[in-house]
Amino acid sequence: MGRAFEFRKARKMKRWSAMAKAFTRIGKDIVMAVKEGGPDPDTNSRLRAVIQNAKSVNMPKDNIERAIKRASDKSQGDYKIVLFEGYAPHGIAVLVETATDNNNRTVANVRAHFSKCDGNLGTSGSVEFMFDHTCNFRINAERIDPEELELELIDFGAEEVFKDENDILIYAPFESFGAIQKELENREIEILSSGFERIPQVTKKLSPEEAADVEKLLERLEEDDDVQNVYHTMEETED
Repeated sequence: MGRAFEFRKARKMKRWSAMAKAFTRIGKDIVMAVKEGGPDPDTNSRLRAVIQNAKSVNMPKDNIERAIKRASDKSQGDYKIVLFEGYAPHGIAVLVETATDNNNRTVANVRAHFSKCDGNLGTSGSVEFMFDHTCNFRINAERIDPEELELELIDFGAEEVFKDENDILIYAPFESFGAIQKELENREIEILSSGFERIPQVTKKLSPEEAADVEKLLERLEEDDDVQNVYHTMEETED
């Protein structure tokens, strides 16, 4: 198994478990998808992917439809993806993905989080190179051989395909998302959810006390309404 498998095994989505946070994140994803490609999921592949993700966390259908309608309103502002880079205590690199409609507010808040937890907000490009930007798909494993599927999807950019509980996960470079999504849909393979992650190329092991210092910063960042994802180079263990 490769790094994507190990990353997923340790992480297990433990940082995105709060339902309210999941709904907020997906709501912003819907706005950005509709603003980019329109409100019809049949002609907007990005919106189709977001709706699949909404269903995977049991977001009610009414909520999804309201979010699409709200996003279609011209008075609804758009969100912009802004990436922040810095260091937590003990030399741990941190990458923060935000979706914001007020960049000044987001910059001030993220800077304050780093400062209050003895971290340092860095400049653009200071730590992003330490992470591989990947895309992933979770599909229904019924009647599908992961090894056979991996061979078939290599031409579309897939790098790792493996069982995860009762489903199959596919990992590929960020730029392969569209090609793999289209191929899975052409094969009528059910996509349960999909998304993007940044996998650290190298991780650093800390003592429990040091890890607690880093966790303080990570928790503050993850609680921020503008933050979509937080990635870091601290070695994680399974819960």
